Amino acid sequence: MLTAVEIAPQRYRASYGRYFEDFTVGDVYEHRPGRTLTDNDNIQFSLLTMNQHPLHCDAAFAAKSEFGRLLVSSPLSLAVVVGMTVNDVSAKAIANLGWKDIQLLAPVFAGDTLYAETRVLDKRESKSRPTQGVVTVMTSAFNQDQVKVMTFERTFLVAKRGHGVGE
Repeated sequence: MLTAVEIAPQRYRASYGRYFEDFTVGDVYEHRPGRTLTDNDNIQFSLLTMNQHPLHCDAAFAAKSEFGRLLVSSPLSLAVVVGMTVNDVSAKAIANLGWKDIQLLAPVFAGDTLYAETRVLDKRESKSRPTQGVVTVMTSAFNQDQVKVMTFERTFLVAKRGHGVGE
């Protein structure tokens, strides 16, 4: 969520994310734009993370698999989808508190474009930090054919309005 905050007369600063008060249980945020994954993304991520599984980097091997081609590494898909959510969901977060129930529901291939949406599941004020709150969300990712490829739940600590970094 991009907003502009007036910091002086006729001077504005871009502000991303949501404060604790901006989250409402049941709301759904559609994250755009989507992101098309490439063979280059997959190879570079595999090299960076030292993931040498041949399904991600050996086209001849992958051609003989049940998929018939290279698979995009699932941690790459997860990282891209999480990144897509930051502007809307966690740009004002102080810390991720936990991840659970990451489900990989369908394969992702180079050339697939991923889109995501996030539903707010829960929110509560922090018991130990009065200027912050705890929010739990469920994110789902879909490919260009509307096939759901992934879901995960994430809980994070977020600032209340007037208590964010740089305010």
